[in-house]
Parts: sequence; C-alpha cells; structure tokens
Amino acid sequence: MTSIHQIEPGRPIRLSDISTRGEDYYEGSKETAEIEFKALRDEFTELQPRLYAEDKQKLLIVLQANDAGGKDSTIRKVTRGVNPQGVHVTSFKTPSKEELAHDFLWRVHKAVPAKGMIGIFNRSHYEDVLIVRVHNLVPESVWRPRYEHINQFEKLLTDSGTTILKFYLHISKEEQKERFQARLDDPTKHWKFSLEDLEKRKLWDDYMVAFEDMINRCTTVYAPWYVIPADQKWYRNLAITRAIVDTLKQMNPQYPQNEADLNNLVIT
Repeated sequence: MTSIHQIEPGRPIRLSDISTRGEDYYEGSKETAEIEFKALRDEFTELQPRLYAEDKQKLLIVLQANDAGGKDSTIRKVTRGVNPQGVHVTSFKTPSKEELAHDFLWRVHKAVPAKGMIGIFNRSHYEDVLIVRVHNLVPESVWRPRYEHINQFEKLLTDSGTTILKFYLHISKEEQKERFQARLDDPTKHWKFSLEDLEKRKLWDDYMVAFEDMINRCTTVYAPWYVIPADQKWYRNLAITRAIVDTLKQMNPQYPQNEADLNNLVIT
C-alpha cells in the first residue's frame, strides 16, 4: 500500500504546500486514531520477531526533522513493546575527530542494520546536506555532490537486501515555538533545550530550503521520502507505524523451518 505521504520520484514538492496538521488527512477522531495506532503497533511487535528469526532481510528507518520535530518521542512511541534485541537506534551527533578524518558516509555505513535487524537513525547521513549547508561548515562544492553520493549509497544498501524508509517529520514554525516553550516551562525538560536551538530557529527558512532539496534530490524508487504531518503527535505516530507495518508485510519475513522434525520430541 502506497502512503499518501510518500513522495513520488521525479515530482518535486514544495514543503510550504504540504500541511503540517495530521487532522487534515484523518477523518476520524484522535481517540479512533489511537485505537488504530495501537493495533498497528501490535502488528509491528508480531512482524519484528519474524524478521529477526528469518535472518535474511534488513530494515532501515531514517528520521529527520527540525529541532523539536519529535524524533525521540516517535522512536519511543512506535517501538514500544518491540523486542530491543532486534532493533538498534543510532543517534548521529556532531562528528568526532576520528569520523571527520574519514569520508562523510564512513560512520553511517558502520551503523546500518545487519540481517534480521531493524536499524533506526535519529538524524542520519542527511545532516551532511543540511546542517553543513545551512551553517556553511563546508563549501557548496563539497556538500552539493553528496546528494548523488547518498543516492548511490542507498542503492548499494537496497541491492544488499536493506529496505529503507525515510521519514521527514513536518512541523510548523508555530508548533516548534510551542514545543520549545513547553520545555522551558517544565524544569524536568530543561535538559532538552539549548540556546543553540534559538540560533537555529533564526535560520528556519534556510533549513526549510535545505530539507526541500534533500527530499526532492534524494527521493528514489528504492528509497523514497515520506513527508509526515507532525504537528499532532497522535497522527505522526499513526502514519509512521502504518508505513512500517505495510512495509514489513511486503517484506513478508517467515520463521525458518527447522531441518529436524521436532513435533514429537520430548525433553527427558
């Protein structure tokens, strides 16, 4: 099933034309959405052990968003109840000295999921066409060729048995303001706020251009982007879980058949 949020390769989009509000895409109530979400999450928890036991296919989930876009909470909500033995989350922060000594994909390639695993990237290789571009960390002659490098890298992964799901969590500037303020109003959430967030917020328009280029240049048949309306967390969780479950059903992992007949075996 193709999601209404899946971007079609070759058809450029404008993020300003896409609503950030999930209620624009869902006719039911929030309560109905929560029921559907939990049912889908139960399916996820049933499909994931099959993928792990089969030990043949791999699933990579990429999450990108502006600050306060909800990447962390998405991971917590969507993977609740999933066996952590078969899921690995990687958060890509500022590259270390060792990582900077290699090509920009070096640290990413090390983190891609192995057979039977689900890998989740909280930020990703796309930071190297986002933050480095907006903050002029490297010249354009360096970051612009990376779009094609990324496409080739993701083609390598898919040719090697990795299914890729890429989600851009699309929030409005107004919603970001409310989430930042909520963090400031709650002392237990001060750790989630940095003054650097305000400096990045001043560059909102530049980031939106960079995200738009990221989506348009790196949506391929084998690794399309999904633009997920994320102002309402309940819809964000529903849309992402629906896409994951639909993908796992298409992958159709199966428990392996044991070579020996164990039906009549009795432990003594």
